Amino acid sequence: MTTNPTELPTTGSLKQQARNLRQQLQDRNLTLSHSAALEMVARQYGYKDWNTLSAKADRPRPNVPQQTLRVGQTLQGSYLGQAFTAELRGLQVFADGARRRVTLHLEEPVDVVKFDSFSALRQRVTGIIGWDGRSIERTSDGVPQLVLELPD
Repeated sequence: MTTNPTELPTTGSLKQQARNLRQQLQDRNLTLSHSAALEMVARQYGYKDWNTLSAKADRPRPNVPQQTLRVGQTLQGSYLGQAFTAELRGLQVFADGARRRVTLHLEEPVDVVKFDSFSALRQRVTGIIGWDGRSIERTSDGVPQLVLELPD
């Protein structure tokens, strides 16, 4: 039994284990629904149910190489489609390691309004980025709100 998400097989492998269990029981004249087999596989891995196990198995793996970010570092990227150079002022890594909250102080403020007769300049930006340096939040045209060029 394991509860460490880094040691979990993929969801596809877990479903195959449930199919194998059903087949082995069927060979012994015992019937088991697929959902019951999934629940049994979940309990074998130490989880209370299939939904919990599959959610843990589908999480991004913390052993994915993570670019090193440190407070005080100078970064480049774009915010709302506007290029910037900024100093990283805050960094918070979430429990699964796949998302990071960054607070940036831009060298030059960017205008966050696309309206000719109105401006709203922003010099401090906070966002949550994934492994790829892109925010999940998107603009209305589908572009990530925040994109960082991460160092190797």
